[in-house]
Amino acid sequence: MAPVPPGVRFLFTFNKDQWYRAFTFILTFLLYTSFHLSRKPISIVKSELHKNCSMASELATANGGGASQLPALISLHTDMDCSWKPFDKNNYKQLLGAMDYSFLFAYAIGMYLSGIIGERLPIRLYLTVGMLCSGLFTCLFGLGYIYNIHSLAFYVSVQVANGLVQTTGWPSVVTCISNWFGKGRRGLVMGVWNSHTSVGNILGSLIAGSYVSSNWGMSFIVPGIIIAAMGVVCFLFLIEHPNDLKTMHAQSSSPVGRGGDEEPLLGRETAASGRVPLQQVVVVKSEAEPSAISFMGALRIPGVIEFSLSLLFAKLVSYTFLFWLPLYITKAAHLDAKKAGDLSTLFDVGGIVGGILAGVISDKLGKRATTCAVMLLLAAPTLYGFSMISQFGLGPTVAMLLVCGGLVNGPYALITTAVSADLGTHKSLKGNARALSTVTAIIDGTGSVGAAVGPLLAGVLSAGGWDQVFYMLMTADFLALLFLLRLVKKELTSSKSRPISTVELKEH
Repeated sequence: MAPVPPGVRFLFTFNKDQWYRAFTFILTFLLYTSFHLSRKPISIVKSELHKNCSMASELATANGGGASQLPALISLHTDMDCSWKPFDKNNYKQLLGAMDYSFLFAYAIGMYLSGIIGERLPIRLYLTVGMLCSGLFTCLFGLGYIYNIHSLAFYVSVQVANGLVQTTGWPSVVTCISNWFGKGRRGLVMGVWNSHTSVGNILGSLIAGSYVSSNWGMSFIVPGIIIAAMGVVCFLFLIEHPNDLKTMHAQSSSPVGRGGDEEPLLGRETAASGRVPLQQVVVVKSEAEPSAISFMGALRIPGVIEFSLSLLFAKLVSYTFLFWLPLYITKAAHLDAKKAGDLSTLFDVGGIVGGILAGVISDKLGKRATTCAVMLLLAAPTLYGFSMISQFGLGPTVAMLLVCGGLVNGPYALITTAVSADLGTHKSLKGNARALSTVTAIIDGTGSVGAAVGPLLAGVLSAGGWDQVFYMLMTADFLALLFLLRLVKKELTSSKSRPISTVELKEH
């Protein structure tokens, strides 16, 4: 057989490496899509948990019922077609907000711990367990409908448990994707990859919307089954780091004995003599293995604190839309739950475009903070316009949903992906890539505090009118911008700044 030319061997090796990289990109994309797919149903089901029961009196009149029959008819209407206890009271917005808060607060607290734990455990196993548990708790929420459970404590407890286990996802997938993709074109790669957030929201809206009017329990059970199934896929196929491939290839090509057993670790002569030199025992543990970074050590990385605080307010805005936009559209546009859920997916479509644009622009300019700041500056007045646009019809509303989605989710997407990866592989770490999980968890955990506060404030403020909610969101955008100003100034005055896209794409 003729030898393979060197050029062909190089081409084959290059294509094989690229194939593994593309496979990891697609797999981690699908894994985190399932996380967001399982979070979205609660926002769709809210309008079903509390429905407008004001038609009960009209029902009584239409049936010729007198005043004595009205209470019975109202009760019948409530039980058959109206709100789900305990969300049938006038304080339903506060109760729904508390349910959001229980999930997001647990998520924020758990995130700080998750990154530290994730550095010390195999990513594949850690992520698998988290996805299986998340599937379980998502299904449990839906079983509340199947088994006619009306206890607020039950739903809050399930949300807290689900919030904790879902923290296994983000640090794991960001660390894995960053292991496979170097700094070159990271903004573009991460921008495209981060569209899993919006894709998951869209799919979650469509799945939940198809069941919400007939059996809202299935709006949770189906996504729960999906994320659990993806957890099994993760266990079977995820490759954490390119070095794992080298290890597998080395093991498969290692010499074997005649009987099929591996050669002994010690030489034959040493084993026969019964003498074990001390140095042969010492080298079992590699001193080159980097140690995990401490929490305070991660905070000392330049830019971590500023981006974390900025993300706190940027994620506050994004998650308020995530949890409350369908209900707002239901009330403002007088649509049913399914139509409002379908319309809200346009916000996520805009988010996909915004995240990709933010990545491309920041790559081209080499200025992550400046890119985020410009989008945040434009987002605040756009939010005000969106609050005024619903009265002008469906067309303008659709356009503003797309624009708002891009400007709101663009900075959020850039900070949680490319910025986190940049900081997690900062030169001050001297190549210690194990710090990436902790840095990612600190940034996203701080952002998750805002994600917990935003929906809770929306539930309280919306009782006095939706205008107050939008004023809160605009204020949050300006605060997110404020925390980036020092980094923006540094980027604009730095003579060393150059486009990131010129850096050679390489693994790290």
